[in-house]
Amino acid sequence: MAITGRTALLAVLGALVVGFALPNWWGVLAVAVVLLLAVAVDVALAASVRGLTMRREGDTSVRLGGTATVDLVVTNPGSRTLRGVLRDAWPPSAGAVPSRHPLLVPPGERRRLTVELTPVRRGDRRAARVTVRSLGPLGLAARQGRHDVPWTVRALPPFTSRKHLPSRLARLRDLDGRTATMIRGQGTEFDSLREYVIGDDVRSIDWRATARAADVMVRTWRPERDRHLLLVLDTGRTSAGRIGDAPKLDTAMDAALLVGALAARAGDRVDMIAYDRAVRASVTGVSVSELLPSLVNAMAPLEPELVETDVHGMVSAVLNRASRRSLVVLFTGLEPAAVEEGLLPGLPSLITRHRLLVASVADPRVTEMAAGRDNSVAVYEAAAAERASAERRSVAKLLSRRDVTVVDAPPAELAPAVADAYIALKAAGLL
Repeated sequence: MAITGRTALLAVLGALVVGFALPNWWGVLAVAVVLLLAVAVDVALAASVRGLTMRREGDTSVRLGGTATVDLVVTNPGSRTLRGVLRDAWPPSAGAVPSRHPLLVPPGERRRLTVELTPVRRGDRRAARVTVRSLGPLGLAARQGRHDVPWTVRALPPFTSRKHLPSRLARLRDLDGRTATMIRGQGTEFDSLREYVIGDDVRSIDWRATARAADVMVRTWRPERDRHLLLVLDTGRTSAGRIGDAPKLDTAMDAALLVGALAARAGDRVDMIAYDRAVRASVTGVSVSELLPSLVNAMAPLEPELVETDVHGMVSAVLNRASRRSLVVLFTGLEPAAVEEGLLPGLPSLITRHRLLVASVADPRVTEMAAGRDNSVAVYEAAAAERASAERRSVAKLLSRRDVTVVDAPPAELAPAVADAYIALKAAGLL
């Protein structure tokens, strides 16, 4: 039960009556009895809350920054009209508007209440309880009850790097010789024979075909197709570091989506795992049309774990999922301690069987600090930033000497930089 402001107003009026007309205990008792009887009658005449039936309809997923619509259908099977207020509770990060709805449901009828959700964080947003307050005809008191009406809206990664996909696909078409200019990229898969023209590499001459033809014939090549690409997201503590308003893991996801979409369009098979001390998410063996939806759905609920990544376990998971030679794109940090103590010891068993590309998110604030010379504090910050940058470059060189491709870029540049590295490896026939 709940009382309203009208009850408080009547209590104030009753106090005035007692103070001026009946200034004794009998007056207090009379006013209290009248007020309690009015409240009891109002509650008794209010429509039942427990008898209501509710169900939800609407969207179950939305890209971060978009708006989802969820309807709550309320049915009143009772014999009295329900007048009151309904509160549909969602987590604050769901951005639910409105949260309160005026409610008027005659007997045997239903009402549809609409909530718009604009999530501000990636992941699953689950509806909390629905609270209904049914007012009596006098508006003095109300019956109140709660209903569990479960519903989940998944906020998917926004995939902001999608804007880079057309330009990278055009570069792949150029490499594959499918544009009007018929540019032939380097590769290891034979494509066709054609007549020699001045400027062709003499090493491409096919002498057997030349012997059978009247002209000198050269072989043309195309980048490899049907290769295997394994995206590995490190969800350990290094991925929890925030750059701006987002953790590094979100930037890595965006880059992984771009590379995955690009590789799938190029005819390569793409899988994904997220790992710290166990496999947190996995996408394996999906078709090209289902790849992007599968990736965003698998990535959406991922959160960084504040634990040190088990590199040996990660390498074992990679080897179990990649039986043939593959390009492994590992999104992790380039912090010296994490690489030297974790990643380097686990590299030999990985790079002997696969091609490895390590992608890391660089903090642009470090670059800004390195340029500061305004005062003594800025100079010390600049020295610290230069040292941090030098350590990252040293780690990158250490990995490069082990035939590992390293991409270290700020958030806005990481996705296109990783895509360019993938295209370069494909064009050079190194996948």
